[in-house]
Amino acid sequence: MPNDFLSRNPDPRNAVVIGGGVIGLSTALALQMRGVSTVLIDASSPAASWGNAGHIAVEQVEPLASRATIRSMPRRLFWRGGALSLPWRDIGAWLPFSLRLLAATSPSRFAAGRTALGDALDDAMGAWRRLLDRIGARDLLIEDGHFIVWESDASAKAGRAHWAAADMGQAAMRDVTPAELERLAALATVPIAGAVHISGSGQIADLDALGAALRAGFDAAGGARIEARVDRLIVEAGRAALTTADGTHHTADAIVVAGGAASGALLESIGQRVPIIAERGYHIQSAETDWPADMPPVVFEDRSMIVTRFRSGLRAASFVEFGRGASPADPRKWARLRSHVAALGLSFGLPGAEWMGARPTLPDYLPAIGQSDRAENLFYAFGHQHLGLTLAATTGDAVAALAAGDAAPFDLAPFDLKRFGA
Repeated sequence: MPNDFLSRNPDPRNAVVIGGGVIGLSTALALQMRGVSTVLIDASSPAASWGNAGHIAVEQVEPLASRATIRSMPRRLFWRGGALSLPWRDIGAWLPFSLRLLAATSPSRFAAGRTALGDALDDAMGAWRRLLDRIGARDLLIEDGHFIVWESDASAKAGRAHWAAADMGQAAMRDVTPAELERLAALATVPIAGAVHISGSGQIADLDALGAALRAGFDAAGGARIEARVDRLIVEAGRAALTTADGTHHTADAIVVAGGAASGALLESIGQRVPIIAERGYHIQSAETDWPADMPPVVFEDRSMIVTRFRSGLRAASFVEFGRGASPADPRKWARLRSHVAALGLSFGLPGAEWMGARPTLPDYLPAIGQSDRAENLFYAFGHQHLGLTLAATTGDAVAALAAGDAAPFDLAPFDLKRFGA
């Protein structure tokens, strides 16, 4: 991607990365391992990175901003038993976002988004292998794919047809074997009408352990971490700087905004408006379980719920709740998850620990990865929606390459914020 700024600053000596989620940590590590002295600034707020399903979803090539998604929305609404929630209290946030999402579902934009995501996802698993090898934590990556199950013949037929027709990039679908079906049936007390296995995907063995390993790897490589809240960005003479809440001023050859859902507010402080929304998800988790430790993630598609066995316990996750990150959690979401777990008869010690976090989502369901045109030293990596964990390692590589003036591992042009006129 042509960029006049890069020709003037091709070799950063130091960098500041804003955000300690999996995107920020992966980016900080990639920069530090390139020999760029890097400081990571994080407010230690609970990032969505550590509350997701732990699924490396390389099969999700098709953007969720699609005509098919729009058609399915009415039956997926929370009040009808589905996983989509549009709280009235946050209509001021989700209504304008929804209009932008609708515009992004045109066939041409969907096709372009699918190509862009496919390109980014091509080496997502390989990037994770390399990153975890570098920090001595390869055991955290499990490459056994995942299962999708259905509870009725009708949903099994429709679901199998959907996935058979979907573009899944490097992943592939097959019907489960009789032995696999028997093993899946033993997980629940309700009949399983059908199931498929998706190969090529994977999971992280434990997200808390991943966070600890990434931080330890960054520290061991010589990086520095500061616990602080970034108050605002500043642009002076064409270069960006930042101020933390305690008034401390930070400058660097490269500043990377990787603050998840909070990234929009930071960029707005320099006049760059970004149509980002907090797409909130919920989970419950219990250490009291007999769920097999070697079972890959299982998607109960009729209930829009994914169940993942971590080293620390069993997690059930769901929901797409559009709103504001600061809005209070909705206890009905956790109650719904408990009802699903109980109805399925899963080995899960209820009530389980509750969690809610915000996925940073842009209307076209593509991330924002690139260099700001507001300052020669300002870069960004956020808005990865459901693919933050999946794309973290390759995004870190891409941003570090971009900051150094090198070729990124995938085409970054489709992820530039200028697509929104920002």
